[in-house]
Amino acid sequence: MRHHGLNIVAVGGGTGLSTLLRGLKRYVGVEGPWTINRLGAIVTVTDEGGSSGELRRELGMLPPGDVRNCIVALAEEEKLLSQLFAYRFAAGEGLAGHSLGNLLLTAARSRSADRSLARRRARKENMPASSGCPSSRPTRCRPTALSMRSERPT
Repeated sequence: MRHHGLNIVAVGGGTGLSTLLRGLKRYVGVEGPWTINRLGAIVTVTDEGGSSGELRRELGMLPPGDVRNCIVALAEEEKLLSQLFAYRFAAGEGLAGHSLGNLLLTAARSRSADRSLARRRARKENMPASSGCPSSRPTRCRPTALSMRSERPT
């Protein structure tokens, strides 16, 4: 079965990409000449401030703020997810100032790295040198790209 519609990948970061995705998602799965079959994003991240910057400095990870904003922009229940992800802890040692969304993405990254390490150990394989991640510190690995997709329900 051939799918009709556009396949779009938006590239960028900051406020502009999430704004663009928010506008484009209205056309995912609608009938008409401008229907979008697949909508994806490649998110560039360089944030140095706030919660994202602190997580970047302390954990050596890519700052999650722009990714968080793009996930919210693509969500079906955008208002609810936005409120949850934007919630900032007002107090608490180590929590104050962090957004719940950034902490969830940090946890997801950590779990993903743990599963990846477990698979490599189970197969007794080393990480390829081209990945840029030293095998002795797998939890500090940085992904080379992040992709998000929104597809029309089948």
